[in-house]
Amino acid sequence: MEMLARLHAADRQLFTRIFRQSERKAIIPLARALSRSGDGYLYALIPLTLWALNIPKSGLLVIALALGFTLERILYGILKRTLKRRRPANAIPGFNSLIIASDKFSFPSGHASGAFLFATSMTFTFGAPLLAIYLWASGVALSRVLLGVHFPGDIVAGSFLGASIGLICIALLGSAW
Repeated sequence: MEMLARLHAADRQLFTRIFRQSERKAIIPLARALSRSGDGYLYALIPLTLWALNIPKSGLLVIALALGFTLERILYGILKRTLKRRRPANAIPGFNSLIIASDKFSFPSGHASGAFLFATSMTFTFGAPLLAIYLWASGVALSRVLLGVHFPGDIVAGSFLGASIGLICIALLGSAW
């Protein structure tokens, strides 16, 4: 338990540093836009559009993402309800986030897990521009800290969860690729 307390204290300290630096007005609109881009609609719209356009392997992408997001949402929900880590606005007295989170608990970040699941699946399927799509996923994750709804550890865990589930789904579909 002492180790968890130390991790939480370090996470909180890092959050405070990042959030203080994010008070620059120019960063906030970009953080909001990146956060919104990870709300989930693109995760259905892009693969279904590719599939409708008959792009090779897009059917596999649709299947991988459907399976992946089903697993991710189940694990995400279990972790959130089990660990019940409070969000920064509830954990730090006098702190107010810049947006209102969609649920009560902070760990792991669903935006980070979704973005990294999507990025991993797109990269594996199409060899998509690796740097660009992972920069976007990282931006979605970091935006959640900059907007004050997650601690850095939440986005690290969410990113790992999403990328791992993406790789598991790819492995499960194995020979179809």
